[in-house]
Amino acid sequence: MNAPAPVIVSLAGPEFLGEERELVRMHRPAGLILFGRNITDGESLKRLITEFSELCGGENAPLILVDQEGGPVQRLRPPLAHDMPPARRFGEIAESDFIRAAAALELAMALIAEDLRRHGINADAAPVLDVPVEGADPVIGERAWSRDPEIVARLGRIAVDALLAHGVLPVIKHIPGHGRAPVDTHEEAARVSASIEELEEHDFIPFRALADAPAAMTAHVIYEALDPERPASLSETVIRRFIRADLGFDGLLISDDLGMGALAGPIEGRVGNCLEAGCDLALICSGRPEDMARALAVAPVMRDTSRERLARALRAPSGERQSFDADAACERLRRMLAGDRTREEENSSPGASPVAAGGEECNEARP
Repeated sequence: MNAPAPVIVSLAGPEFLGEERELVRMHRPAGLILFGRNITDGESLKRLITEFSELCGGENAPLILVDQEGGPVQRLRPPLAHDMPPARRFGEIAESDFIRAAAALELAMALIAEDLRRHGINADAAPVLDVPVEGADPVIGERAWSRDPEIVARLGRIAVDALLAHGVLPVIKHIPGHGRAPVDTHEEAARVSASIEELEEHDFIPFRALADAPAAMTAHVIYEALDPERPASLSETVIRRFIRADLGFDGLLISDDLGMGALAGPIEGRVGNCLEAGCDLALICSGRPEDMARALAVAPVMRDTSRERLARALRAPSGERQSFDADAACERLRRMLAGDRTREEENSSPGASPVAAGGEECNEARP
């Protein structure tokens, strides 16, 4: 059987189109990313994921990825998943009471993981480690925990550990930082002129602190101090010399969506360029079968290093999970976000408290 293609694909709707099914069967993409257009109810979602996995075949399950950050970016909504507050809410609490923020974030990320795992989703494109600055485009906005890079780094560690503890692969983003981008990269190219000293003292801090994360997603941002010509996702200099060698990140590296307006040229060229630059997997999010076909047609056989990183990433969240009471967890998180600390949180250090879940908007999820 052929090796998986180093591409994460997307589908047009909640069921396979005939041409999509054949492309997946022929090329065995490494993963699937889900959007709202693919999600109607729990049963159809499970069927879609099961069929994709069966078509891919092979010994290892494919990556099933979704953006489930909380706040404005949640592809699964009640009743399929709990509704979570945005990252900014936890950062605001952290500014005055880090222990309460840490314990609340553990709860929220644990529930997100349990919601995803129940539906057969094994990876979350979260947490966001970007650190916004004054004057940046609001596309990151409340998706970021704070403008303080140290708070972002500390909360990032808690989020990564909670997802892993509950059986879901975290994908930190957008390495090496999107918080300073002056425009929305969904729409146009973003260029950052900050010096390397400014970037090191602010933007890069969370990514350096979490360089041991099992997976990351790149930023389509041109950092003039690193490579004045190419966005990070397509830059061998940024990926191999900075992300890999300098930051020391050796996890699975996924491009951001290659269909974004920040990039130029045909989709097949973007796929080839990002893989040549050093990304392990190319991400295609349009849901158009023609884009999937063009991307898969040019994708080379997955490199041995990329296959090992993918396998290692999928093994990362394999520890034994604690028993989990979502209803009790929701109530606990509501209290914590309202300002209460239980005796347990008073007597524990960040990262030590049991993890469960819930939220201010914690509408109940039902199987």
